[in-house]
Amino acid sequence: MITRLRIKFVFINMLIVLVLLSVIFSMVLYFTRSNMEQESIQRMRAALSSHFQPGPPGTPPDAPQNAPFKEPGFSYFIVHKTAQGKINTTGSPGSYEEFSSEFLSELIDAISPLPKESGVLPQYQLRFYRASPVEQLFVFTDISAEEALLQSLSRSCFFIGAISFAAFFLVSLFWAYWAVLPVENAWKQQRQFIADASHELKTPLTVIMTNAEMLLENHYDTHTKKQFSSNILVMTQQMRSLVERLLELARLDNGTVQSSFTTVPLSQLISDAVLPFEPLYFEKGLELQCKIERSLFVKGNISQLRQVADILLDNALKYSLPHSTVFILLKRQGSHCIFSVESQGETISRSDLKNIFKRFYRIDKARSTNHSYGLGLPIAEHIIKEHRGKIWAESSHGHNRFLIQLSSIPAAIRQTAE
Repeated sequence: MITRLRIKFVFINMLIVLVLLSVIFSMVLYFTRSNMEQESIQRMRAALSSHFQPGPPGTPPDAPQNAPFKEPGFSYFIVHKTAQGKINTTGSPGSYEEFSSEFLSELIDAISPLPKESGVLPQYQLRFYRASPVEQLFVFTDISAEEALLQSLSRSCFFIGAISFAAFFLVSLFWAYWAVLPVENAWKQQRQFIADASHELKTPLTVIMTNAEMLLENHYDTHTKKQFSSNILVMTQQMRSLVERLLELARLDNGTVQSSFTTVPLSQLISDAVLPFEPLYFEKGLELQCKIERSLFVKGNISQLRQVADILLDNALKYSLPHSTVFILLKRQGSHCIFSVESQGETISRSDLKNIFKRFYRIDKARSTNHSYGLGLPIAEHIIKEHRGKIWAESSHGHNRFLIQLSSIPAAIRQTAE
């Protein structure tokens, strides 16, 4: 699909380039031809005006009164057919002397039925201009030089267009790869997400089906069947937890979760979040040390920030070494609040630190049996980004720290808002 998308992208891009180049060069040729034609007609009018102007009384009307019109690079000849059928010819030197009266009459006969004031006789490569609709007075000029110039310009446009098209094609290949790359990454992540979700759901479903089939057997005693029912309940709860996390991620991705930001007492929030975990830490033999600076406030959603704190505290509970110490720290650092959860455990490698916020990514694959699906940290990261904060992990010599940075609200501004 990605390859077809790139091909389609290149095709559409090159089609647009082809249309634009065709329009641009067509307009260049059209306006060049039009300008040359207008300039030629203006010269023909000037030549006609120079040769035939009203003279003194008694002068024949068709007699030239001025010197021949001269302009470098412009050659013309004027033909006047009188009422008696006589053809008079004049023009620039060397432009008409070799023409016979029969040829000039043929030119006049070819123009006479035409209604236009000016035009082109392509069979003779001549442009004509009619002095008046009644009088048979015409001026002609050779257009072979114009046609040669236009042909040369057309070849140049075609050559430039071909080079430009090839250059745009190469740029489009790179552009298509660069533009479709986010789509490709999103597609890969989606496929990986579906595969991981299917894998996570497959295990509890298999356990449920197996225990349900065993419940139907008659040779198991009541205690064993009760154990089967308990297994089904545990797996059902595990599936529910996973489905809820998946739905939560989907709502966050789609932006359907409406976050109403208010002034959040972060110090109180962290203190309240730690309280439910104290007995859990005690049961596991973990020591909990808290250092929470008072009167720290941030702008955010209190339920979402509480959820982030629960995720980090739950991760520390699951991944800490037995009989170790977990350090909870909340402090002010400049204009920000820093919240960190540090625990002792296996050192996280650099590659794992880069991937730990990806969905379904787990350093210890066996942790799925402990309701760890690799979805908590992605949810936390999404929430912190919505709060325009920063979340990251550090690991060194068996000490793993997860840190969150949020913009704090100064006391003066907070008191004003209150």
